[in-house]
Amino acid sequence: MKLACRCGQVQGEIDPARSYARATCYCRDCRAFARWLGGAGLLDAAGGSDILAMAPDGLRLTRGADQLACMSLGPRGLLRWYARCCRTPMGNLPRNPKLFYLGVPVAALAAPAADVDQTYGPPGRIRINPESATGNVLPTRMASLRGTLRIVRKLLAARLAGRSRSVFFDAESGTPVRSPEVLTLEQRRELAGRD
Repeated sequence: MKLACRCGQVQGEIDPARSYARATCYCRDCRAFARWLGGAGLLDAAGGSDILAMAPDGLRLTRGADQLACMSLGPRGLLRWYARCCRTPMGNLPRNPKLFYLGVPVAALAAPAADVDQTYGPPGRIRINPESATGNVLPTRMASLRGTLRIVRKLLAARLAGRSRSVFFDAESGTPVRSPEVLTLEQRRELAGRD
């Protein structure tokens, strides 16, 4: 599955076999990140972000790694990666590279929606944080539980197998390949105030 930023300077590939689940996250942080980026089409009508949960080693960049940039909504928040050329979201990761998780916004996939749906399932089947949605969103308790268990199982399997490669972290030091821009409390409040 092809990955690309809006302007095409950053390109890559995703291995579908490394995906864990597809979910829509309605948390305030995902909305704040989308607003900070300023791009249209990053959130659904209820403020949800369509995310592909996967193993970080399932993403390979083929072009434009120099355009990657990183931000965080706080000093301990997720590392949120984007293409600085056009501010396309590229992935969200925990600060600890040993937690083998990457959330790729479906907006970064350069494939027809029908192909994405066929490969990863339809959007909205798993809804995370529906209580934070800006519109009426029903919870998907059983699907969310199954998705969470699948993610945890695959995270543990990757940890036991010793997998750790990620284009976002330096293999030697385990530090991010770019220093994150950490937003101030005032910046976070301003973004949250738009709800």
